[in-house]
Order: sequence, then C-alpha cells, then structure tokens
Amino acid sequence: MSPGVLLQYLLPQKTLSRIVRAATRWTWRPWKDFLITQVIRTYGVDMDEAAQPDPRAYPSFNAFFTRALKEGARRPEADPDSVLSPADGRISQAGRIADGRILQAKGRSYTVAELLADETAAQGYRNGSFATIYLSPRDYHRVHMPLDGELAETVHVPGRLFSVAPDPVAQVPRLFARNERLICHFEGRHGPFVVALVGAMLVSGIATVWHGTEVPPYAARLVRSDWRGRGLRLARFAEMARFEMGSTVIVLLPAGRIDPGVLPGRPVKVGQALGTP
Repeated sequence: MSPGVLLQYLLPQKTLSRIVRAATRWTWRPWKDFLITQVIRTYGVDMDEAAQPDPRAYPSFNAFFTRALKEGARRPEADPDSVLSPADGRISQAGRIADGRILQAKGRSYTVAELLADETAAQGYRNGSFATIYLSPRDYHRVHMPLDGELAETVHVPGRLFSVAPDPVAQVPRLFARNERLICHFEGRHGPFVVALVGAMLVSGIATVWHGTEVPPYAARLVRSDWRGRGLRLARFAEMARFEMGSTVIVLLPAGRIDPGVLPGRPVKVGQALGTP
C-alpha cells in the first residue's frame, strides 16, 4: 500500500471534511475567487458549459462547485429504454454482478449486501448489472436519474471517508462499502434499481432534490427513510442530487446489460447510454 493511501487510515477524515465544508462556504471574495480560479486552472474546468460562465459571480466556492449547466449542455440518449449515465466523470468499473459481488478494481471486490447494508435487498441484484462512475474536481457535480423511477427508500449508511480517486480504489479493500453513503432505492417500469451516492475524503456534503442536505450530519447509525406511497416520481434524466466536492455514483440494476464499450477509464457525460434495464 502506498504511503499516501496508508496515511488516509490515520487522518481524521470527518474532521478534515468539516473544515473543508466551512472553507468552501466562506463568501469572502478574495478567498472564494482564489479557490475557484485554482480549480479551473488546475483541472481545466469548461466554464463555457455553465449557466453562469463568470467564475467571479459565484457567492462561494461551493456554489461554483455545484453549478448548473446551460440548457441543452447535456441531452439524454433518445432511446427511452436505455439506462443513462447519472453523472459526468469516468467509468471506474461496470458490467455484471457476479454472484452478489461487485468488481471494485483488479483483484478487489465487495458484495451488494455490504454496499446496501441490507442482505434482503441485495438478493434482487445478485446476478444483475452495475456501473461505478468517478467524479473528479473538474466535473459537473449534479446527479441525474438513469431511469424513470419512484423513490421507495433512502438509507444513510455510516462509514469512513477514504478518497475515491483511482489509487485508493485500487488499494483499499471494499472501499465503496466502507465509506459513508446514501443509498437511494427506486421502483421503475422495468423493476427496482439503486443509485448509491458515495461520500469521500473532503466531500463535505450530499444533497437530494426531495430532502435537501442529507450529509452532513455524518451518520452515527444506519438511518432509513421510507418514501413509499408519497408519489415522489422522478423522470429519466431529471436532477436527483448533487455532491459538494467530487465523489462516486454507483448504479445497480437487477437484470439488464451494460454495453460492452462501457470500459474502465472511459469518460462519460450525464445522459449518455450505459446499457439497457
């Protein structure tokens, strides 16, 4: 294990994330303009896509990081039966779930039950399909629906906050099943599906369109929220959540197929087809 990854076991992950949360909400102009400029230059952020292309117009770094895009900057795949990428980023891994196990990286996997923190719910995905998408600091950080669905339940699972960059993903066992996360269970036309929003080091927040801020607070115990019967239906391609700093989204399908061209390292955009349900 590399020294940098080993250090993450020792760092006060949530304390650092709380500090970052405060820092990214500071509205002092010299500070927020400095942070925004540094990220744009370092990561090559394309501000021409943003609804507000002027970096100085954002009241805080967090407002810039969770920025909206111009109308039409992303469009959904025309085939209404295709599963859409819920986020901009790169494919970390994708494909079949092998007897209840999800591939994390070469030589590393974890179980659906570990990810969902629910043995019963995991049974439906035992031989299904998955796609894991990594969002870097340069990416658009709003998450959209891969399919039409009615929200059934969310599960806030407590955990660590390891970085989800490629090196830790390759080295930390069961990383996505260890990090703090919000599991969103939906019922769709083709059956149930899951969108898991995985937190990471210095990721200081997850918010949903139906509830607002979900993380923080960081969970001390597993928290289930039942949304059944409330008619909270979201259309395919509609915004469902946003990350305040980059992280990972995992989509689980009970059956279906991920396209063979959806390979690790491939860049994707919201609305691109990943496969069929």
